Amino acid sequence: MNIKPKVGLLGLYLDLYDRVSPESRSRMDSFYKQISDELTHRGIDILNSPLCRLRGEVSAAVDKFESNGAEAIVTLHLAYSPSLESAESLAGSRLPVIVLDTTPTYSFDCAQDPAEIMYNHGIHGVQDLCNMLIRLNKRFRVEAGHWEKSDVLTRVSAWIQAAHMANTMRNQRIGRIGEPFRGMGDFQIESRIMHSRVGVESFPADHQLLRTLMPEANDPAVLAEIENDKQIFDASGVDHDAHVITTQVSLAVRRWIERGGLTGFTANFAAFDAAFGLPTVPFLEAEKAMARGIGYAGEGDVLTAALVGTLASTYSETSFTEMFCPDWEGGSVFLSHMGEINPEVCSEKPKLTCSPMPWIEVNAPVMAVGRFKHGCVTLVNLAPGPNGAFTLIVVPGQMLSYEGEDRFANSVRGWFKPDMELTDFLEEYSRLGGTHHSALVYFSFTEDLMRFADIMEWDCAVLGE
Repeated sequence: MNIKPKVGLLGLYLDLYDRVSPESRSRMDSFYKQISDELTHRGIDILNSPLCRLRGEVSAAVDKFESNGAEAIVTLHLAYSPSLESAESLAGSRLPVIVLDTTPTYSFDCAQDPAEIMYNHGIHGVQDLCNMLIRLNKRFRVEAGHWEKSDVLTRVSAWIQAAHMANTMRNQRIGRIGEPFRGMGDFQIESRIMHSRVGVESFPADHQLLRTLMPEANDPAVLAEIENDKQIFDASGVDHDAHVITTQVSLAVRRWIERGGLTGFTANFAAFDAAFGLPTVPFLEAEKAMARGIGYAGEGDVLTAALVGTLASTYSETSFTEMFCPDWEGGSVFLSHMGEINPEVCSEKPKLTCSPMPWIEVNAPVMAVGRFKHGCVTLVNLAPGPNGAFTLIVVPGQMLSYEGEDRFANSVRGWFKPDMELTDFLEEYSRLGGTHHSALVYFSFTEDLMRFADIMEWDCAVLGE
């Protein structure tokens, strides 16, 4: 279930006006409420405060926002508000600052009532504050326009959504089953750096705990899960005993996620052997977890699991994937993986299969296979760089549909066509250091991702535009 973004709306005003023109205050309060209501109607949870005039009032409001779970602060300049009353508190806050530069009145020409100056001169307070935030090394975003006659509130809402995604990313708790795949380096980052630079925490699985969480084969929970699988998937050809074993492991992993308050997990199939103690690999649970909005990536990739979980928290049709083979003739890339796809993005009812896998030492897992459905998509990759830097690589494109024989019917598969020449895409992707694990989202949201990267203080590269 998606959680609404939460922001603090900071109304800035001038103490002098309350002393010399107290009758003006009611209209200022009304405009503050108008903006609060407009943002609420856009699906945002607003934390309000009394209008702030003095440093102590701003400090108290910022403290309130932080302690009540705000993910950003939106400033609304109701009149000229001197920057030194607010800049220090805003610069010292961990929250992103979004400056809303607007006024109540749309037209301000020579025919306007001069009394309207009182209610529409907040823009130089914006300028004062922005200058000071720059000098205090506080990043901010500013959007200007009339609140009713332009799209400024839509733009501000987009920044709020980006702040929400960034907050989700910074609070990802990823469980890891097994060590990362030996020799696979592109996604591996020291846990300390992952936490300090991104905010993601990783938690190695206790193998003994996983074994104790695994229900017996005849447990009612196992039987109920299998019956539910028969409704979600085409289970007509799957062996019952293999299905039971896979379900036992799936429920153990699910209980581990719930017990640990995890937002995602990653599993290295190579870690599953006789000494590990689990009878198969939880590919099926990885698929079901993504459908529930839980992040996932293969081979011990904590970083991509966190990215998938963050995107899935807002965009339900999100899946982990890998680029496998180029189709030079068709200008597309074959996407696949051993047995991990979000069932919600399949073109038809996914089919349960159980085939021997020589690279897996335990029992062959039951897993769901299917083809990525046709539609507009965005491939999203988070590439680590030197000195703790990251680049978010965004690739708009299409998942293709095919008619005729499908010789990949027993596998996870799809053909992604980027909005640029395939050769150019592959060259630029690797120049940027794109890793071999990515997220695929059924949504075209380039500007949203650029804002998300900006809030996270990552570089962002959009390929194909």
